[in-house]
Amino acid sequence: MPVPQLTICRHDRRKRALITLAGEIGLESAPLLHAALARCLSDGIRIVDVDLTPVTFSDCSGLNAFLYAAQRTTEAGGVLRLHNPPPSLGLILELTGCGFLLLGLPLRHLSPSLEDVPAPAAPALPPRSVPPAPVLSGDAR
Repeated sequence: MPVPQLTICRHDRRKRALITLAGEIGLESAPLLHAALARCLSDGIRIVDVDLTPVTFSDCSGLNAFLYAAQRTTEAGGVLRLHNPPPSLGLILELTGCGFLLLGLPLRHLSPSLEDVPAPAAPALPPRSVPPAPVLSGDAR
């Protein structure tokens, strides 16, 4: 089975970098992505924009690499932002609810936390024409 190809092009401008990825991000190519993003930090880059327009597929391996890099970049006082994620990564970001960490969405676009969501009202029981049967105790067969 052929190994998916991932091409990484980096363009620096002072403390900012634009990384353009092309191909597929998966289990085999995620370490290459992880290394490229880590290299930005070690080179003093604090603003990293990642253009995903030419990416055809990304699974959770790509998400993990991006989340790890975003955390390290934030700790260093910088920011990592994804642009134009492929549908597969967009779906993963939506399902996991972590798109705001990588896409730079304003906080008002976030889903409310569970504490902010009112508890659903219990549905009213339909009227019963038959009285409830007593619960059997002991050895019911």
